[in-house]
Amino acid sequence: MADKRDYYEVLGVSKNATDDELKKAYRVLAKKYHPDMNPGNKEAEAKFKEASEAYAILSDPDKRRQYDQFGHAAFEQGGGGGSYGFSGDMGDIFSQFGDIFGDIFGGFGGFGGGRSSRPNGPMKGANRRTGIRISFEEAVFGTEKEIEINLKEACPTCKGTGAKTGTSATTCPKCGGKGRVVFQQNTIFGISQSVQVCPDCRGTGKIIKEKCPDCRGEGYVTKKKKLAIQVPAGIDDGQMIRMRGKGEPGENGGEWGDLLVEVSVTRHPIFQRQDRDIYSTAPIQFTTTALGGEVKISTVDGDVLYKVEPGTQTDTKIRLKNKGVPAIGNKNIRGNHYVTLVVQVPNSLTSEQKDLLKQFEATFKNGDDSTGDGEKTGRRRIFR
Repeated sequence: MADKRDYYEVLGVSKNATDDELKKAYRVLAKKYHPDMNPGNKEAEAKFKEASEAYAILSDPDKRRQYDQFGHAAFEQGGGGGSYGFSGDMGDIFSQFGDIFGDIFGGFGGFGGGRSSRPNGPMKGANRRTGIRISFEEAVFGTEKEIEINLKEACPTCKGTGAKTGTSATTCPKCGGKGRVVFQQNTIFGISQSVQVCPDCRGTGKIIKEKCPDCRGEGYVTKKKKLAIQVPAGIDDGQMIRMRGKGEPGENGGEWGDLLVEVSVTRHPIFQRQDRDIYSTAPIQFTTTALGGEVKISTVDGDVLYKVEPGTQTDTKIRLKNKGVPAIGNKNIRGNHYVTLVVQVPNSLTSEQKDLLKQFEATFKNGDDSTGDGEKTGRRRIFR
């Protein structure tokens, strides 16, 4: 136990931390190092187990009192946590802290699925993740994308049982079909019990003596499949699309996990998006700003003509109502499109144009650039 870190240090809290502070700290670490968030990352898995072990002790008043008095020595004979029912197995962690994981991951669909409170009850399969890339316009109006991905399905040979044709799984003799076994251990505080996953059946409660040759007893096979993904109008960069039942298979008859498809939206050369609003700039001739007229503005719905009032200044902001992004699930609700008008100054002028501009400049006295009605102009914000 000498190499174990202090449990308070693991959770990043003080020794006077309240129950709520302990739970909050553990929630942060559990979400950060959860195996479904870090697939194949052994270091993250180790930190997840370390945080779970620390919380298992400190969240229990009696065990916390023992730890505060004796440190890790209070549980040394428990074999790394066995005395308080923490075997280090991921299934035990999920079972022990199922309510907390439900709080952490429930709003996001439950990473890795929920674990049943029954020892060998049905357990939902883990979620899978993949991604797609779509254009700006596809995000605005919605689209359908097809992806090719390796997915698991029930083995057609054994129909998902994992047993060779003509045979069936039998009840595990070690655990009696419960999937868990009880161990008694002697500690400095007396005899304690811990419940651990049955090592023979790995928690399933069943033993397959003759395995299916096609799936090797797993009960499922992996095949490459094409899936059509319906992308809803209004989806934003980084959002997820959930495809129910397309993830990993469940255990003990549990439902399959889900496939989470992360959407990446390609940057548009003209438009920028903020929530449901779109922003862009539009060039305008300086003569149009002075005399008024119409300017063509690009929108996601196509080009529109906008009437510009005389005396409009550069950087004037206008609003095109209901030309933004629709709300997901309701195309009748749309954001707005905000356009900044930018005056275009000619790069070159003919001699005749220069003479005309000089004559125009001469009409002003003492550099006064006020408008004909004597009212000074400035930057304007026009909302219609």
